Amino acid sequence: MKLCAPLLAALLLAGCSKNIQTPEAVRSAVMEYLNSRAAQTGLDMNAMQVEIGATTFEKDTARATVSITPKGTGGPGMQMTYNLDRKGDKWVVRPGGNPHGMLTPQNPGSATEGQPLPAGHPPVGKE
Repeated sequence: MKLCAPLLAALLLAGCSKNIQTPEAVRSAVMEYLNSRAAQTGLDMNAMQVEIGATTFEKDTARATVSITPKGTGGPGMQMTYNLDRKGDKWVVRPGGNPHGMLTPQNPGSATEGQPLPAGHPPVGKE
């Protein structure tokens, strides 16, 4: 019986892990990521509406389509795809890549080319 107690406790703890496979958990991770990059992007996330679209989950990874539009302006927005990794009981946006589809030397034919940037977005120059 003494040997069964630790095994039973481990199984109970494993069964009680938090379910984070929800759009709300993904939105929280994306917001944390965008707020942490506000100095680089120049975006005031308090002035933006962030909506989570199609989301897929596979073990410890997720992929989400995210729409960001200026609040109350009806102006154009951006749509990006983010890859996330599970870290404990929350999602974290995977670093690297170019989730915003910006024009860069590595990404010269972006889907956003020729489209206006949303209100409040800093200018993007071709390098």
